[in-house]
Formats: sequence, C-alpha cells, structure tokens
Amino acid sequence: MKKYILGGIGLTIVAAAILYVLFSDRVDRASTVASLFTGAEQYENFNRMDEMFPSSTLPPAPNPFQFPEGERITLPATFDYAGKMIDVDTFLTETDTSALLIMKDGAVIYENYWLTGARNETWLSMSVAKSFISALMGIAVAEGSIQSIENSVTKYAPELAGSAYDGVRIKDVLQMSSGARWNEDYNDPDSDINRFGRIFALGGSLNEFSATLSREVEPGTFNRYNSTDTQVL
Repeated sequence: MKKYILGGIGLTIVAAAILYVLFSDRVDRASTVASLFTGAEQYENFNRMDEMFPSSTLPPAPNPFQFPEGERITLPATFDYAGKMIDVDTFLTETDTSALLIMKDGAVIYENYWLTGARNETWLSMSVAKSFISALMGIAVAEGSIQSIENSVTKYAPELAGSAYDGVRIKDVLQMSSGARWNEDYNDPDSDINRFGRIFALGGSLNEFSATLSREVEPGTFNRYNSTDTQVL
C-alpha cells in the first residue's frame, strides 16, 4: 500500500512539473499581476515583462537623441526630510531603487543602477506607455495612416461599434475624455481596472474588453483617467 501511495505522490509531482513547464508563463503573469500593488518586491519582474506577456517591438529612432554629459556629482551621505536626517544608502535599499538619473541644465550629472536595473535593460514603463502611444498616433497622422484625430475611432476600429467608443473622436480618446464609464480603483476587486488586469494576467482579448464599456457622459466634456482609452488607441 505504501508503495502505491509513494507512486501516486511521484506521479502527482511529475504531472505538476509538466503543467508548470507548459504553463509557467501564465503562472508568472498571474502571480506578477496579483502582487503588483501589494507592496511585494517587483525588481525581478519589471525587467522581464516582455518575456511574460505578449509584446511587440517599437523600433528605435535611426539617430536617437543623446543627453549630454555634465560635470558628475556624487550622492550625499544623508538628506533632510521633514526635519529628520535620512541615510541615502539605506533609503535606496529600502525603496528597492533600481535606477537613478539626475540632470541639471539638460545634462546628465549622475547615473547609477542597482538590482536588475541597467542602462540598456528593458523595464516596465507603467503609464509612461500612454505618452508613447499618443506620440505614435501623431506619427500615424503624419504618415497618412490616420487622416485626422477628428475622425472617429470606429472609422479605424469598427469592432468598437455599439460600445462607449462608437463615433467618438480620436482627439477625445487622446485627451481621456471619451465619455466611457470607468472605475480605476485598484482596491476594488470588481473595478474596471481589475477586470482589465485579470484579462491581462490570465489571457484573453483586451480589444474585446474595450468593447464592453458603456457611455456615461458626452464625449469631449469630462476628463477621466482611463487606461482602456489607451488600449483603444
């Protein structure tokens, strides 16, 4: 009997190992998204998001701008915050700082990296990506792929017909005044951003998710921070 039990345990372990190999990327994705706003350390995740999630590459400019080098400085040993002297090294360690860049008069005067950070390391940009998307929209207009930001988004994404984005100007979506009903409360498990996050973590179509939003106010009349507006763009 003991032999059969041990054999069953062994088969279970082997099966679990096989499942982990087959679905390790989904396990990584789910665990990373689940812990994203809990305070858990993320520096081992933020430099490999492109490995965990479906991604495409934005090509660099042929001649990227390089910030000039200024006269280099060293960090002070301490700094004053609210009347208390804080040790700089302790602060950098406790905040899991992975990169620090200081500029003065347009020139780099300090640059350093820790943990998984590095000058040429890819890194999760969070909502900085929204600015990249808006710049790409400008490029699309300049290259003629989009006629005008006065056009409706459904002219280019007809699958959004019947949703909050039906007939809404690209300009309104760029300005986050799409009029879509949206709740970006990360503490509410039923909020729109957490529904969005579950698809992001477990897989599914973010485009189809965008089509589920309903209109709350007239487009162009009210600014509301809405991460799905960027997904629509």
